[in-house]
Amino acid sequence: MRYIISLIALLLSTFTAVAQSDSTTVQSVDRVVALDNTSLWNSANQAYIDGDFAAAIKSYSAIENRGYYSARLYYNLGNAYFKNGELGKAILYYNRALVVSPSMDDAKYNLEIAEAQTKDNISIVPEFFLNRWMRSLRSSMSCMAWSLLSVVFFAVMALFVLLFLLGTALRVRKTGFYGTIVALLLFIFTTSFAISSRNSIVNRTEAIVMSSAISVKSSPDRLATDLFVLHEGTKVTISSAVDGWCEITISDGKKGWTEASHLERI
Repeated sequence: MRYIISLIALLLSTFTAVAQSDSTTVQSVDRVVALDNTSLWNSANQAYIDGDFAAAIKSYSAIENRGYYSARLYYNLGNAYFKNGELGKAILYYNRALVVSPSMDDAKYNLEIAEAQTKDNISIVPEFFLNRWMRSLRSSMSCMAWSLLSVVFFAVMALFVLLFLLGTALRVRKTGFYGTIVALLLFIFTTSFAISSRNSIVNRTEAIVMSSAISVKSSPDRLATDLFVLHEGTKVTISSAVDGWCEITISDGKKGWTEASHLERI
């Protein structure tokens, strides 16, 4: 019985640590940014406080161009762009902040405010509640957090297997057997979330419209028929790309083609 209690304690402590990993990671990356780019970081923050948002953007972007990134850096860039009246860029960087740290409430709140100012009022195709719940759950933690959690469940599964194989009492062996099944299911569940999160980061299929207005065409040709118009800040999903054109889908299910230069991938 003491083995089971130890396993439960391990699960609870690990889950707590993983749940906090997003914010901890963000803070640690920000410390690296501040240490290696102290002058730029401080000047960007001061420029933002002084209301010189163009200068703040220049300094934050210089840090990003050096190869550094964090949810806080993207969030600050989003705020600076929003204050500077560049709605598309603001929405882009709020989304990037949420890719790094899906649980960042400030970025979620500011993104909602920014999206409310876009010109396109696009209906969302109704989604099965289970799919919506699963996507919401997946976005509650980062790819790294889900990966760590899957490793934990794999280790717990291995311990239950040992309990089943080495246990002498029937009760202990039953506990090991059923514990293995539960841990296996949780391992599959968390691993699938980790893979899905990684694919969304690597594939980068979502993008933001950067131009003030674009015409979405029926084919990848400037002479093709105009299907509908999108404005700055609208999020789209890219399904394919060819010769400088992207086939996009918007939230109401409509599809069409637009030039890649009008979009920036999240």
